[in-house]
This record gives sequence, C-alpha cells and structure tokens, in this order.
Amino acid sequence: MEMLLNYINSGLSVVIPFVILLGILIFVHELGHFLVARWCGVRVEVFSLGFGKKILKYKKGDTTYALSIVPLGGYVKMFGEQPGENISEEDKKVSFTHKTVWQRIAVVLAGPLMNFFFAILVLGIVALVGEDAKMPILGDINPKSAAYEAGFRSGDKVISINDKQIATWEEIQKTLSLKQEQDLHLDVVVQHQGSQEQSKIAVVAKAEPNPNILSSYNYVANVEGLTAMSAGTTVGVIANSPLYALGLRTGDSIVGINGTKISYWRDLESTLAKMNSKDTLTLEVMGKREGDKTDKPITVTMAPLESMKTFSLPALGLESSELYLSKVMDNSPAKAAGIKEGDRLVAINNVTLNKWDDVIANIKSFDGKNPVDIKVLREGQNVDLKITPKMTTQMTAAGSEEKRYTIGIAPVVNLALPDTLVVRTNNPLEAVVRGTEKTWDFTVMTVMSFVRLFEAKISPKNIGGVLSIGQAAGETYKMGITPFLQMMAIISVNLFILNLLPIPVLDGGHLVFYVIEVVKGAPLSLRKMEIAQQVGMALLMSLMVFALFNDFTRLFGL
Repeated sequence: MEMLLNYINSGLSVVIPFVILLGILIFVHELGHFLVARWCGVRVEVFSLGFGKKILKYKKGDTTYALSIVPLGGYVKMFGEQPGENISEEDKKVSFTHKTVWQRIAVVLAGPLMNFFFAILVLGIVALVGEDAKMPILGDINPKSAAYEAGFRSGDKVISINDKQIATWEEIQKTLSLKQEQDLHLDVVVQHQGSQEQSKIAVVAKAEPNPNILSSYNYVANVEGLTAMSAGTTVGVIANSPLYALGLRTGDSIVGINGTKISYWRDLESTLAKMNSKDTLTLEVMGKREGDKTDKPITVTMAPLESMKTFSLPALGLESSELYLSKVMDNSPAKAAGIKEGDRLVAINNVTLNKWDDVIANIKSFDGKNPVDIKVLREGQNVDLKITPKMTTQMTAAGSEEKRYTIGIAPVVNLALPDTLVVRTNNPLEAVVRGTEKTWDFTVMTVMSFVRLFEAKISPKNIGGVLSIGQAAGETYKMGITPFLQMMAIISVNLFILNLLPIPVLDGGHLVFYVIEVVKGAPLSLRKMEIAQQVGMALLMSLMVFALFNDFTRLFGL
C-alpha cells in the first residue's frame, strides 16, 4: 500500500511539468501547420490542443481554437484535407487537397520544422541564461599509465589542444573525435593543480572505437589513463577503529580536515600526510544517520593519540567505500546466501578484492557449476559464504543488453562530482549559433539512436513513452529552469525526427505520398492511401503500446 501511495505521489509531482512541456511542444508543432496552411490560403477549421471532448473553445473567422480533454497530442483540421470529399468549385480555392503538391508538402513539413527551430530558440535561451558544463580538469591519473608517463597529472586543467583553446570537457571530447581510424598527435597545454604553472605535453593519442554508440564519429583518439573521473571522499570505516568509536560511519563523505576543503580521495591522502599527529584532528563530514532522508553536516573530533605516530588512512581505519555494500536486492542469490547491507567484500574464490571492478570480473567469470566462495567482513569479523550467481540481462551504459552472471549487490559508490562552470553568452547572435550547434548535435544523436536500434546495438527496451517523458519532465523541473528547457529542446528534436518517419498517419508518411505524386505526376489512389493509413495506424499503436509497456516495466522494476 505504501509503495502504491509513493507511486501516486510521484505521478502527481510530474503532472504539471509534463503538461507544460508537452503542451508547449504540441502547440509549436501545430502552429507550424496552421501558419503555413493559412499562408497557402487553406481554410483551417479547427486548431486544437489535445484530443477528445473540447473543454474550451473560441471561434474567430473560419477557425475554432480549442483545448481538448486528452492532453496527449493536438491537431489542425483543414478544410478538404480528406481526399475524395465532394467540394464545390468555389471552395476548391481554400481546400487543402486542391492546393499544389508543393504547397501541401510545405504545410505538412512545417510542423516538424517548427519543432526543430523551436529547439534552436530554447537552446539559444539556455545559452543566454547559462548552463553548467564540466570543467576540463583531469581526474585520477594512474602512475602506471601512458598519460602519466607523458606528463599528465591528477587535477591538471587543460588549457589548449593543438593551439585550440579549451573551456569545457565537452570541447576535449569533440577535439578527440575521429571519423577515420588514425592516430592523432596532440600538443596539450595544461595548468597544474594549485599553481599558475603551465606545461606543454606532446603525446600521440591512439585511435580506438568510440564507446559512445550514438555519436556519428566512429573513433576517438585516446591516451591510456587519461580520464575525467576522480574517486570521491566517501569512506569505509573499519569497526573498532578510533574514528568509528567517535561516530564516523561507512558512507560518510569527508568534506574538510582541520578547515581544509577536501574534494577528492587524492586530497584526503595528501592532506592527512601533512597533518601533525600531535594536533587535534577535526573532520567535517556529510552523512545520514537514523531517520535522515538527506545528508547532513557532522563534525567528528579526535584528540591526539600517543599510539598514532602519523595520520594516515590505515592508521585511522579508513578506506574507500566501494567494497562496502549499500544494497542487497530482494530475491537475489546474495540475499539467499546471507550477505547483508554494510558487509565489506574481502575475497572471491580466495582472490583478494581491491576495487569494485574486481568484484564484477570475478562474478562474470563464474563457470555456472560450482558455488562461489565469498569472504565478507561484518562487524570486525570475517564471514565465509557460498553463493551461486544467476544469469541476468543487464542494461549497459551504451544502452545495449548484456547477459552476465550477477548476485544482486550494489556498492557504496565513491565517485566525486566533476567541477563545473557556468557557460553563458550575452551576445544574442552567438546564442543562436550555440543553439543551432546543440540542436544539430541532439538531432544527430536521435538519428543515430534509430540507426543503432535497427543494428541491434541498442536494446528496444530503451524506447520510452508518455510516462518516460513525464518522469523526465518532473525530474528536470525540480532541478531548475535550465535542465527543464534542455529537456524540452531534446524532446522537441525527437518530435521533429519522429514525425518525419515514413509511417502513414505521421507527417513523414504524408510527405512520402506527396513525393510519389511528384514523381508520378498524379496522386496515389484513394484505396492505396487508405490501406497505407491503416497499416501506419497499426504500426503506430503497436509502438505506443510497446513504449508504454517499457515505461511500466521501468517504473515498477519488473
């Protein structure tokens, strides 16, 4: 019952953003059809937002403007739009069917194009308002990697690549994107963390397949070990350690030590190394305690201990949280084997674990026969368990499905949020240029998603319907105006592409009819168009049902 109420409350919280977002996009789309129809001299009888019974209506001239009860679409009803209607000679001059084929193409094409241009407008406004972008700051560079050998260091800020100024991490990714498989020589200027000193690093980036399957670039130039990812300051706290006794708990994030701000794990280690163990240690922490729904500030103070000669993570009983479990799924092999939330994974089949990737690799290599031996640390005691992984289908970050063995556990994640800056412009012309570039990027991604879907590189389970749109609208609405506008632009681009699909009943299907008419010199027969419309409606309804099924599957975790 409580779960049902949560779903109801969650649903209510997305209704207003959903209606605003969809209502605006539908209005824009239908406005395109309406304006061009009027411009071509077509009589527009109804301009409606929504379907079904009209709850509000107003008539001006020949057109009735209406708001209908079902807010999941809209339509423009034009006089004479149904082929075969008996129309007088006098009325033919305002009939849609009796306009030239190029005028009809213009009317139909206007709706999708309005969505495309509206996305440019919205993203131009975002450029003026400002949006968060990831700073071009390097993450944790492995000392054994090619990036480290070339001279890159954790926390370096990239200033330029091949004499091109870099302002965001996105610009780095674009610079390293390749159409062809070829290595790329890079001259990179970096500014070292905590100083104004700059260095120029020459390195050859190797061409590799692009992990972003929605990109039109097939390859990326990669320097092994170069990353934007950094470990955060979320700690695992060993039971019976000094800080555990003072109230520090696994899952807490250290944000300051004796007044020094801490953002990354590497800062945590280096800051502790500089501290005098004879001084009081004060940790500023963000964490949850019983009854808390969100993290709250906590202060942990430790007086000097004679037994502690230096401050270090092992001496304080601290380690990364990634091998501690935040969740054990219901009805999972882990639950059946007796694994509990808060357990610290120690070893699998006598192989000592150092990071979460070790856990995934060892479970994936399960032979399907003998149970896996897992050792966990629980309240300071080692506990040996046997567990039989089961084959499951997992959605990868790229959107494809992967079958692999899992046991149903999740770690206490220890990743730092990237440093961001607000990117904005005060120049309206530059805002239009940025809006156009972003709209084109989203258009390419949308087209590529269809291509990858047909290539079976993306799972059809990623197809979402109105519930997914509503959920996205609600979440971005809570985040602020900029994310909400960006989501509106993305969905507007999706409507642009979807409506151009060559499916009868969609704008793209009508365009196919008119192109055939241009080629043949005469329209298709009424019977052929009716059959095509019926097939198109069946396809569209099937797609909507499938998308709705995916929405419910995601919503209820089925």
